[in-house]
Amino acid sequence: MSSTRPQEPARRGYGALWRGVPRELGFLVLTMPIAYVAFSLLNGILWAGVGTLIIYIGVFLVAGSLYIARGFGTLELVRLRWSGRPEITRPDWNPGGKPITFWRAVFGPYANGHYWLYLLHAMIINPIISMISWVFTIVWVSVGLGGVTYWFWDRFVPHPDSEIYLSKVIYEWWFQGSAAPFNPTVGDNVMEFVLGAICLVTLPFITHAMTLMHQAVARGVLGAWRSEALQREVADLSASRGAAVVAEDQSLRRLERDLHDGPQQRLIRLQMDLASAERKLDSDPEAARTIIAEAGQQAQDTLEELRALSRGFAPPILQDRGLVAALESLVARSTVPVVFDNGLAPDLRLPSEIERSAYFIAAELLTNVSRHSGATAARLHVEVSAEPGTSRRLELWVTDNGHGGAAVTAGHGLSGLDERTRGLRGDLMIDSPVGGPTRIGVHIPIPEAATD
Repeated sequence: MSSTRPQEPARRGYGALWRGVPRELGFLVLTMPIAYVAFSLLNGILWAGVGTLIIYIGVFLVAGSLYIARGFGTLELVRLRWSGRPEITRPDWNPGGKPITFWRAVFGPYANGHYWLYLLHAMIINPIISMISWVFTIVWVSVGLGGVTYWFWDRFVPHPDSEIYLSKVIYEWWFQGSAAPFNPTVGDNVMEFVLGAICLVTLPFITHAMTLMHQAVARGVLGAWRSEALQREVADLSASRGAAVVAEDQSLRRLERDLHDGPQQRLIRLQMDLASAERKLDSDPEAARTIIAEAGQQAQDTLEELRALSRGFAPPILQDRGLVAALESLVARSTVPVVFDNGLAPDLRLPSEIERSAYFIAAELLTNVSRHSGATAARLHVEVSAEPGTSRRLELWVTDNGHGGAAVTAGHGLSGLDERTRGLRGDLMIDSPVGGPTRIGVHIPIPEAATD
């Protein structure tokens, strides 16, 4: 049983350890009081529930104790995060995602192993380790502060004539048969100061070690299991794969429809015009020349339409020169003036499926700007960003000053973009109030193995 382990912070220096002492002390000093409040409360409720199971009231009391243990365990995770430790992934309390009815709320905890582990942590594990950490913390802080200030407050403490001076005893034991050659009061002051200084110097290591002990226990007992993370990963991959298949199917159907309604019809008309010109070539050469001229124009229009349709595929410039050059070419061909805000290095190369999808998404969004938005200006922004603790992601945004109102509708362009983005485990975001402006973007995660 273990949770997904977050990346540990880099090894800290002594100064950084001292900066973490206040938060670690706050965590450690409160640990034992909280642990024994939980211990007392849960012992009363749990054993009362066990004793009354025969009359059914115990069923609700035991379930209540499991929920209370969950609350104290969650508080421990929150306090550990507040103390400066990496966040521990919490369990999925509703693995099936089913609606929580009254009876599922009562009997659900009985079948969820995490509840019993949280109960074990609150009733046995945490009281033991909190006592250990609390004793070490209080001893180190009290001896450290008391030792370095002993010379000041010792003068206000009454000393009986029979008082034993520890420094004198230690000296005479170490040097057998030799009397202490120093004032025992001064000797005790010096000894206490040295001992207190040692405790204060080592205090950051003690608080850090005690906090790490609590974190290790919480990660193993209170964190999500690795199997749950793998199940979520498999579910996400299955959903992404399904979305990718749907997106490709929609793209192929749309291409088939566009070819049927556009170039295919033009080619049929071109064939008919050429046949008509051939029949009139002898009887009416002038009419034949007119028909051939019109056929030439039809051929030119068909070529332009085929070029427009081919933008849905990866162009040679994308494969040869990369995403930046391909987007620059896309912006140059737009019928609406577009400002290209490029945050990528010119030689950046990403995985081919990401580059191809990013180009297709940008082409589709700019096409929508030209056809549907009524905009007179647009901006294309692209960059690679990374937040702390997360992997890199490609961000692509298209903003226009059109009339707005864009939304994902089944069977339409933005729906296909949403499917394609989810196929790459990314997100499509739309901000398009009625009246504009419209801002549409995608976040596509970049695999760690990808190199520039």
